[in-house]
Amino acid sequence: MSQPVRLGVNIDHVATIRNARGGLHPDPVRAARQAAEAGADGITAHLREDRRHIGDKDIERLSREIDLPLNFEMAPTEEMLVIALAHSPHACCIVPEKREERTTEGGLDVAGGHQHIAPFVDRLNAAGIRVSLFIEPDPVQIAVAEAIGASVVEFHTGAYCDAFIAGDQARTAELLKRIESACGLAHERGLEVHAGHGLTYDTVKPVAAIAQVKELNIGHFLIGEAIFRGLRETVTTMRALIAEARSEAAA
Repeated sequence: MSQPVRLGVNIDHVATIRNARGGLHPDPVRAARQAAEAGADGITAHLREDRRHIGDKDIERLSREIDLPLNFEMAPTEEMLVIALAHSPHACCIVPEKREERTTEGGLDVAGGHQHIAPFVDRLNAAGIRVSLFIEPDPVQIAVAEAIGASVVEFHTGAYCDAFIAGDQARTAELLKRIESACGLAHERGLEVHAGHGLTYDTVKPVAAIAQVKELNIGHFLIGEAIFRGLRETVTTMRALIAEARSEAAA
C-alpha cells in the first residue's frame, strides 16, 4: 500500500500581506489554524534576517499556539541558531538566503559550504531537532548532506515548475526525471526525502507520485489561491491532489 505524503503549509506570505500595511491583520497564526483544520500535516515558516514576512513574535506564537509540527526555515547563522534552540521546533530546514532576492532562488550549496554548515547541523541534532537541508536534486549535494549528518533533504522544485510554466515540455520532463533520480539516491543513502518550491495544482502530482517523497512544503501558491477560494478549500484541494497522485502511482 502506498504511503501518504505529508503536506506542510508555508504561511510566510500571510505575514507578507500584513507587513505591507503594518498592524496585526492578516494573522499568520490564524492561517496556520485554518491550514490545520483543512488537513495540513505541518506548518512551515521562514524567519529571514531582514524579517520581511514572518517575525520573531510569529515564531513564538506558532511554537506556543499551534499543535502541528513546526518546520522552521533558517539560514545557517548564529542568530537563527539561537532562535531555533530557544523554541525547539519539530524541524529546522537550513536554506540559502540573500537579502536582495525576492524568494529563495535555489538550493543550499552544501558541497561548497560544508565546513560552515556542518556545525549548525551538529548543534541542531544535539538538541533533538530534525535537520533538513534545502538542496538541488544533485548527487554531490546529496552525498555531502548525508556526510555532515542531516537526516532529511528537501529538493528544490523551482526549476521544474518554471519549465512547466514556460511550456517547455522537454525541459519539464528532464527536470522531473532529475528530481526522481535524486529522490531514489537520497533514499538509498538513508535520507528522508522532501520537496518544495513553486508547486501548484498543475505541477504537484508528478512530484507527489515519486515513491520516496515523504513530505511536500508549499506556501506561495496556496496563500495566493486562498484569496479567491479561501485557505481551507485551497489546502483541502491540494491534499486531495497529493493523495490522488499517490494512489494512481500505486495502481
